Order: sequence, then C-alpha cells, then structure tokens
Amino acid sequence: MLTDPISDLLVRLRNGAQRGHETVVIPASRLKRAILEILKREGYIDGIEVTTSNGHPVFVVKLRYIAEGRPMITGMVRISKPGCRVYVGSREIPRIKNGVGLSILSTSKGVMTDRESRQQRVGGEVLCAVW
Repeated sequence: MLTDPISDLLVRLRNGAQRGHETVVIPASRLKRAILEILKREGYIDGIEVTTSNGHPVFVVKLRYIAEGRPMITGMVRISKPGCRVYVGSREIPRIKNGVGLSILSTSKGVMTDRESRQQRVGGEVLCAVW
C-alpha cells in the first residue's frame, strides 16, 4: 500500500530516465493516467501502453530522450503532498522555470496544465511541477 501514489509515479519516471531505461512500469490509476496523458501531450514522454502484471493493470511508459541520450525530463517536484495540500486560485498558479516547465493541477474541470488552468480561469490543487 502506497501512501502517495503520485510521488511514486514521479520517482519511477525520474529514476528510469536517469538510468537510461527505455520504458518504465507504473501501477495504473485514473489520476496517474491523466498526468501521463498531459506529459505525453506536452512532449515529455513518447507513449503509454496499458497491460496487466500479476492480474493488475499497469502502464508501460516509453521515456523520451534528446541528443546524446539526455532525458527530456530533467526535473520533477511533488508540490502538494498528503500531509500538506497546496491549493491556488487561477491568479496564483506558479510559473515553472519562467514558463519553460509546467505544473499539473487537479481542478474541478479535471487534471490540466498551468496554462490550460489560467486560460479557463480555474484554480485547484497543484500536484507537481515538471521541467
């Protein structure tokens, strides 16, 4: 039983990228699926495949690398944690690395990036930052 499945997702992605793995296996959930879809749409990962392992659904995430084998994801930080939730309004959404990175928010309209949240003028819980 994991206390923080989103931190587990971020750590698995970061460790896999640092070690140069082509794919990473992550236990499946709807929230993780939404976060991975955002990372795929923004170009941080190459693909997501759903399979089963020991009867449980898992995501097989294909990591993306740029020149000389450097990972596309250079940093990830969990912002809102189970012990200290971080909620922001649409005007207080943080900019990550002056707009180069992105933050992922859980809003009343679903999981979305900081840019989408500002456009739709909705705030929510800041889940993580990726650059």
